[in-house]
Amino acid sequence: MRWEQLFADLEAAFAAEQAAAEDLASRTRAEVGAVRLADRLRGSTGRDVALDCAGAGRVAGRLVDVGSDWVLLAAERGQELLVATGCLRAVGGLGPVTAPADEPGVVARSWDLRRAVRGLARDRAAVRCVLQDGTVLTGTVDRVGADFLELAEHHLDQPRRRTAVTSVRAVVLGAVALLASPGAG
Repeated sequence: MRWEQLFADLEAAFAAEQAAAEDLASRTRAEVGAVRLADRLRGSTGRDVALDCAGAGRVAGRLVDVGSDWVLLAAERGQELLVATGCLRAVGGLGPVTAPADEPGVVARSWDLRRAVRGLARDRAAVRCVLQDGTVLTGTVDRVGADFLELAEHHLDQPRRRTAVTSVRAVVLGAVALLASPGAG
């Protein structure tokens, strides 16, 4: 009789351990299921990553910063790439760390692609603008509206002057895959 009780106790303990392990696995899956790509990317700040983008193909560089809907890479020869996360298809080179999922504050929520592009307009920086369909435009961002940027098109080797501008084009921000600085050459 004592053997039967011992086996019953061992079986109950084993069942309890299995239930606890399944509960832990379920909670772990739920926690991983709540991780956003931005958190994974922020955890890899400073690492070399490769981004597969609609329209722009594969771009690579050191991950400098991550915004609410953009990623900034420092590429070769001093080139900076502002990539819209909406065009991302895959990311390679992520490290093992995931940044904590911070509840974005008012400032963080407002620092979106539109505001990042406004910085380019303020700096009068010449850019290569790649759209999600692969179209490449070059010029200077003149102004940024609520959902578009206005690009004064000109060759990157020329400064933005009225005589150099071939046309002015409004580009829907949702169509932008990336904006690239010309770099040091």
